[in-house]
Amino acid sequence: MCKTMNSLFDIQLSKEDNLLKRFEEIHDYIYANDGLSPQQTLEEFVKILFIKIFDENENRNKFTISAEEWNLLKSGKTNQSLTERVSNLFELTKQAYTDIFDSDDRIKLTPIALGFTVNKLQSISLLNSSQDAKGLAFQKFLSHHEKDGRGQFFTPEPVIDFCVEMMQPKPNETIIDPACGSGGFLMSALKYLQRNNNDLNTSESVSNHLFGLDINKSIARIAKMKLLLESNGKTNVLCTNSLEDLDSIKLSVSQKDGFDIVLTNPPFGAKITNTSTLSKFDLGHKWSNFDKEYHKTKVVYPNQNAEILFIERCIQLLKEGGRMAIVLPNGNFENPSLEYLRYYIKLKAKILAIVNLPQETFIPFGTGVKTSLLFLEKDTPNINKQYPIFFGRVTKLGYQGNKNGTPLYQKDKYGQTLKDSSGQPILDEDFSVIVAEYKKFQNGKVIDTDNSFSINYNELNGRFDFDFYSPENRKMFSNLDNVKTVRLGDICEIVKVKSKKLKDQNSTVEYVELSDINTHSYEIINSTTYQVHELPSRASYELQEGDIITAIAGNSIGTRKHATALVTKDFEGNICTNGFRVLRNFKIDSYYLLYFLKSEVFLKQMFMYRTGAAIPNVSDNDLSNIIIHLPNEKLIDEISNKMRKAFELRQESRNQIESIHLELV
Repeated sequence: MCKTMNSLFDIQLSKEDNLLKRFEEIHDYIYANDGLSPQQTLEEFVKILFIKIFDENENRNKFTISAEEWNLLKSGKTNQSLTERVSNLFELTKQAYTDIFDSDDRIKLTPIALGFTVNKLQSISLLNSSQDAKGLAFQKFLSHHEKDGRGQFFTPEPVIDFCVEMMQPKPNETIIDPACGSGGFLMSALKYLQRNNNDLNTSESVSNHLFGLDINKSIARIAKMKLLLESNGKTNVLCTNSLEDLDSIKLSVSQKDGFDIVLTNPPFGAKITNTSTLSKFDLGHKWSNFDKEYHKTKVVYPNQNAEILFIERCIQLLKEGGRMAIVLPNGNFENPSLEYLRYYIKLKAKILAIVNLPQETFIPFGTGVKTSLLFLEKDTPNINKQYPIFFGRVTKLGYQGNKNGTPLYQKDKYGQTLKDSSGQPILDEDFSVIVAEYKKFQNGKVIDTDNSFSINYNELNGRFDFDFYSPENRKMFSNLDNVKTVRLGDICEIVKVKSKKLKDQNSTVEYVELSDINTHSYEIINSTTYQVHELPSRASYELQEGDIITAIAGNSIGTRKHATALVTKDFEGNICTNGFRVLRNFKIDSYYLLYFLKSEVFLKQMFMYRTGAAIPNVSDNDLSNIIIHLPNEKLIDEISNKMRKAFELRQESRNQIESIHLELV
């Protein structure tokens, strides 16, 4: 007869790491012996935990293995009774969790791995163990294995906790994550509620106030398991497509009036191509710009980024006055082609805050996409409604922006790690600083620091990014308002027509790249000979003597290494990359303009107008709108003459060197 667990159900873990140790032992054993992938290993482990919890909940006492059964397995003999017992339990478990298990799901472990797992867990009551012990164990375990197992991008815990702190959820508020993944936002919200409400009924909160949706069943199981280990009761994690019919989604979670809070990090980059789905979304349609206002057309996009549709869906899921925190790629905040999206957001919601994250935020979790956080309140304001908007920038994450994501701690002047009152090392982060500043902002205080500031709604200029509205840039434009200025597009032609030379595939041309510029001397210093058919696809514009070329793409734009050059006779007729724009037919002195294009005022504007994470670029429209400072004519003449003289001296120097070379020959 099999040994039962009646006498073991009341066992408590003496140390919280004990459970983690068992989890790791089980995972490592399965992975080493069963030939499963990391993802499969994690999935099988989660199945076993569901079976274990179901067995305890139902008091079936079937999740057990006797010493005799275990010895038989270790000796290499089969044990059908164990396999059948656990398989029968799994069938009942699937019936209890039909939303995340398919009827044909099965246990894929070998008998020996199954026996090892049951043997390690049978003496532990997951239901009766302390919440801290099992919750922490599972969290730590997942942090070790979840990323590799899923092959998907994760939201770093500091970012999750920051979003929750900014939203400040209350015990009576309903919270949903429509792309919940493994439940990071939901767990963080629960922990926040527990910390800030001593009498919180955790089981009631999980059962009635926390909701998660995810299209991936394996991942939804993990989220559900996390909440099960906290509540021992009903959970509201469903496997469903959040972009499908809105009414059916609200019905499935019994929240037809919407939710108080949305917390989410939707999938980045994935394209939605289903026309039926796209047609149901305002943002699945093309929008036209008329007199600085955008209007939805009847034309449905052939595809749309998933995160854009999620923005609309998240707003729809909110109650009137509900709040939202969403992680988004920076392109949604700055790209000129997505201005209609930002117009839509302003129509549908009040913008509470925008917080910029470092480039390396997601590198330990699988991607280098630069992101920002958008905080909204569902409202139906017209676009002229006035209110202040908080902007913040995180510079210190509390971990290294590398593959490992190693924690970083504050240190004193002697290099010793600083610790808090409980003796724990203090992370070197400024999320907490931004939260503190935001709370001051909410209380009506004026915010203006290196990492945070506020602007009025009417100051929004079609963009949502931190750098565009930074105090430094606003001060610069304020200063320019007091002097004579012109727009770049008004004082020269910006050439964007491809050279006719590129039509003759067999001809030979000289090609100029971004790297061919001496950024200190404003000169082209090199070109490369190509046959036209061998040219890079970016080869575009033909140069004329007297042109000025300036970079509009690449990581150096807007920095001290920004490439700008005067085209001399030596490079007449060369072809340059479309990473440049060619300036021609000047209405002001070209040497003064050349000088200005290396000034701090110009570089700051270029950096401010940058969009794109992988390869930053400046749009032609933004380049045309660059403001050029025109001092008095006397100063312009002085600068121009010095620039012209500098070029003449460099040419004379080159002539002298060339003459020496000829003499030696």
